[in-house]
Amino acid sequence: MTARESRRILLLGRHGQLGFELERTLSTLGDVIACGRGDCDLADATALAAAIEAARPDLIVNAAAYTAVDAAEDDEATAFAINAIAPATLTAAARRLGIGLVHFSTDYVFDGAPAARADGTRPPYDETQPVAPQGAYGRSKLAGEEAIRLSGCAHFIFRTAWVYANRGRNFLNTMERLAAERDRLSIVDDQIGNPTWVRSLAEATAQILALSWAQGGAAALERVGGTYHLACAGAASWFQFAHAIFAHWGDEGRPVPQLVPITTPEYPTRAKRPAWSVLDCKKAYATFGVQLPGWQAALALCLAERPS
Repeated sequence: MTARESRRILLLGRHGQLGFELERTLSTLGDVIACGRGDCDLADATALAAAIEAARPDLIVNAAAYTAVDAAEDDEATAFAINAIAPATLTAAARRLGIGLVHFSTDYVFDGAPAARADGTRPPYDETQPVAPQGAYGRSKLAGEEAIRLSGCAHFIFRTAWVYANRGRNFLNTMERLAAERDRLSIVDDQIGNPTWVRSLAEATAQILALSWAQGGAAALERVGGTYHLACAGAASWFQFAHAIFAHWGDEGRPVPQLVPITTPEYPTRAKRPAWSVLDCKKAYATFGVQLPGWQAALALCLAERPS
């Protein structure tokens, strides 16, 4: 039996846009036991612990999360149950089994107001920057991070941002839906982040895990594990992201809506969003030589796969 054949990877969140891609990329590393909400409810700590014990995995990958940013303001208890308490349950099980945990977090742990450089520009956030979430969703994700770090469990925490795919609920699919309904769209132009294709994120995750396993599995996670930023290179506003999406439509001869840039106050939401949440991903490249593509290149690849 080869090392690859003997590995068992428990993947949580298989039906989400990231979990869908991870099920494919992780299959190159071992046998993936993929669970969705119907198989294992992260809000039920007892059932979650039992599912892990039954699977007896060599690694747990948690791609499940409560991501309803606005709804979390009115249901913070559910957000914390899934984003904070469940990761604590996972770390306890991982420590018991002597295995590692991979967990995904968010740019929303930052306040969106980094100290400016001498020239007045804003730097991207690296892993050493202080965190200060502005809403319930960000607080719940930060609590999950802290539970993992305090547990002593061998782990990777991968912070990412602005994820999208050709499936699921995300900005790309929202733009297509709205364009079918309206000929004029108002898009926020003063929030800046890293649009990240989940395929690129899933592939980078698998690359890092492959390199870590080659260095000694869970023991390697203890040496090189920790918190890393993984997002597509470059930065854009939501308006610029939308403009790039519809530019591809225009190249294909499809009708394109008029786009109007607006400010955050002109589009009020229940939860406050960070105005600037660009992630610096140099640590992952320096440690593993892994770098996600530029966001425009990744978007082009994603749209090339999209049904017309």
